Parts: sequence; structure tokens; C-alpha cells
Amino acid sequence: MRDYIHVEDLAAAHVLALEALEQCSPTAAYNLGSGRGYSVLEVIKAAEKVTGQKVPYRFGPRRPGDPAVLVADAGKVRERLGWVPAYDDLERIIYSAWQWERKRSGH
Repeated sequence: MRDYIHVEDLAAAHVLALEALEQCSPTAAYNLGSGRGYSVLEVIKAAEKVTGQKVPYRFGPRRPGDPAVLVADAGKVRERLGWVPAYDDLERIIYSAWQWERKRSGH
């Protein structure tokens, strides 16, 4: 299980952090994420749904040292900077990335 974040949400959080620094706010470290975890299989199924294409996959063992669940608690950045992800749904994240890729590749 992993917490996925859209690149635009990531960039927006960085802009807010820079603006806070310009206002002489103290530096801080923030976790960024939606607070929701998705399995790799859920990501694959969402990608298939969004793109209409089959994604080949096979099951394998977890990598050594890889945590079973890694989900962000973005409460601190929400409280201090007012950041909330605009893309809070996995299918929306994938749809946006898919549209970008299609434009980039000319399809």
C-alpha cells in the first residue's frame, strides 16, 4: 500500500512552502500525500479502467526491507500552510497523467 500524489499537488505544496519562507516563517519538514493507500494491483486496475488498455503484470515477493504500508500524514502541512491535494483520487491522478502522456506523444 502506497500513498500516491499528483505532481501538480507536489508542486503546489512546494510553492506554499516557499511563500511561507518569504514571509519569514520557520523552516519545517512536511509529509505530502492524500492519506489514502493503494495497492499495486489497485493502481494497475485503475490504469486499465482509465486507459482502456490491459496492463501486463505478475505477482512476486515483496522486496527486502519494503514496508507493507506507507501512507503520508499531511496534517501538519494542511494546518500550517493550508495545503490540500487537488487530485485526491487515484483515477483522477492516472487520468491526468494519461492525458499529459497522450498530448506529449501526439495521440
